[in-house]
Amino acid sequence: MKQGDIFQHQFTVNEKVYKGFIDIFRDENPLHTNLEFAKGKGFESVVMHGNILNGFLSYFIGELLPTKDVMIVSQNIDFKKPVFLNDTLQFTAKVNDVSESVNLVEFKYDFTNEKNIKVAKGTITIILFK
Repeated sequence: MKQGDIFQHQFTVNEKVYKGFIDIFRDENPLHTNLEFAKGKGFESVVMHGNILNGFLSYFIGELLPTKDVMIVSQNIDFKKPVFLNDTLQFTAKVNDVSESVNLVEFKYDFTNEKNIKVAKGTITIILFK
């Protein structure tokens, strides 16, 4: 991987992902599970758990990179807009920095919905094992 490399993938927050997150983590906050509550807070529907996007980041690092010899060192995510059930998100990650002396690669990434609205962005740093 070299500075400027771009990786892209499309993710859909479907019913299986949504229900799976609730089943595993037991986060049943009404913003995520109660339509009337969510609408009362000004949203069009229940808001998907932001940490679903962290799962997509894990998939990117663990499954989409050209090597499996990696580990996440740090990551941050800024949520910009809500994500709703069945939203399809375009994920784009760009290699921002490569520190060859310590085998670190930093990506800047974002998630954009089908309306071309950026819903989240951040950075993620990995170590490449030799």
